[in-house]
Amino acid sequence: MRSIESDVVVGRLPALACLRAGKREVYRALVYENAEGIEEVTAALPAERIVRTDRASLDRLANGARHQGVVLEVSPLPLLSLGAWLDKGVPEQCAVLILDGITDPMNFGAVIRSAAAFGAAGVLFQKDRAAPITPAVVKASAGGVEYMDLIQVTNLVRDIQRLKKEGFWVNALDAGGDRLLWQADLRGRVALVIGSEGTGIRRLVREHSDFIVSIPVRKELDSLNASVSAGIALGEWVRQNRGGFSDAVEAPGT
Repeated sequence: MRSIESDVVVGRLPALACLRAGKREVYRALVYENAEGIEEVTAALPAERIVRTDRASLDRLANGARHQGVVLEVSPLPLLSLGAWLDKGVPEQCAVLILDGITDPMNFGAVIRSAAAFGAAGVLFQKDRAAPITPAVVKASAGGVEYMDLIQVTNLVRDIQRLKKEGFWVNALDAGGDRLLWQADLRGRVALVIGSEGTGIRRLVREHSDFIVSIPVRKELDSLNASVSAGIALGEWVRQNRGGFSDAVEAPGT
């Protein structure tokens, strides 16, 4: 298990998610005395871990992110290798997102947010072809990173092959797919590959996927935002496996 360097959580919702998930140690909470809505954060920590400070100090800690009057100083967020993730035990019915070249922090965080919201089992990404998980990514995920297994790998194609050996059917989302998303069978163990908005999915990743599926859009628009594509694909996965959205989807680990 490896860890990222980021050690601050910025904003009320990400801070509450961090506290509720309990995946990392919270060293202290720095809060702006006059900020609204921080009571849940301060109530969750002993008084000696709460530091009341001014807005300028929080602005510096948040490095430009909207902090809403609260910044947590925390231990690093754990990252898993694929082997460590598989060793935890993988359900026979689950979905994992595979990200191929998502380098924009806001997009990366939004994809993780969708994965957590729809109950995906994990998000897998290549170390050198993804945005680092900075406070901006944590903020964009709206706390989703705290509930999600994050799987960092060095060779995406090799680990796609390993997932296939573990019974995963790999579906790559691409505008030139040979079938529509809702024509794909997303039951059982499923991996959904999301490419970058600029270059899409790389050739080798396409070649090692089982199916290439597409989301129909107007002909005037060639593609969707990566996080939107991820949300639509996961929504279809939920529909096929859980009979629609009548039941609440719990975040992994809850």
